[in-house]
Order: sequence, then C-alpha cells, then structure tokens
Amino acid sequence: MPDLSHGDDAAAVNALRSAVMRLSRRLKHQRVDESLSPTEMSVLGTLARCGTATPGELARKEHVQPPSMTRIVALLEAKGLVRLEPHPEDRRQKVVTQTEQAEAMLEESRRKRNAWLAGLVVELDEEEWAKLREAAPILEKLAHL
Repeated sequence: MPDLSHGDDAAAVNALRSAVMRLSRRLKHQRVDESLSPTEMSVLGTLARCGTATPGELARKEHVQPPSMTRIVALLEAKGLVRLEPHPEDRRQKVVTQTEQAEAMLEESRRKRNAWLAGLVVELDEEEWAKLREAAPILEKLAHL
C-alpha cells in the first residue's frame, strides 16, 4: 500500500492523477457527435456497459442527482439515443434503453478514440509500451473501485 506521507509515493500519486486527467481531457475531445455533452456520452457509455437501467440507477452510477438524470434522459430521448420503456416489475418506474443509433455512435466514437490513442502509443519504445500494456488492467481496476 502506498505511504502518502512518503515523498516518492505522494509524488507518484500526484503524477498519476495529473497524467490521467490530461489524457482523459484529450480523449474527450475526440468525439464523434459534438452536440452531446460529456455527461450525455457518459450515460450512453454506462448503458452500453451495464445494459438497461432506471433513471435512479443511472443517477447513482453517474454520481448525479435524480432530477439531473431525468433531464439528461429526456435530452437523449429527444435525440433518439435512448428509449423509455415500462419497468418489467414496477409499473411506477421506467427503464432506459439505448437505441441502435446510440450503439452505432458509441462504436464510431470508440473507433475514433482508439485510433487517436494508437497514434500516440506508436511514439513509445517497446519497453514503455510493455509497461503500459501491463498497467492497463490496474488502471481499469482503479477506475471501478
């Protein structure tokens, strides 16, 4: 476990935070549909990963208030990217499902971002690339803790 009172560990955490934030910002600019906000894209990504969800479940997963998620879902529905359907067990609720249009847009977005990132990694030497490949599952784990 890192000792954040130790200078080297604290510096490494700071460098990791800074690098991940800068890379994330740069990746966010590689969007296919500029009319969608980063939050709307994130909601579509969550639906792609987790499947159908209620607006309340989406709000928890996206760390936003339920009224905000209701507005986001309404915007996505108006753009034809999600459908609201009756909840299979609780008729008082609705479930949000992404449309084929959203799936196609997300796939194109992934392709574009992967191509952009691949253009960066070709600048790494073999040792750096090997370390980055090894770090990917650890970064994935951190992203989901």
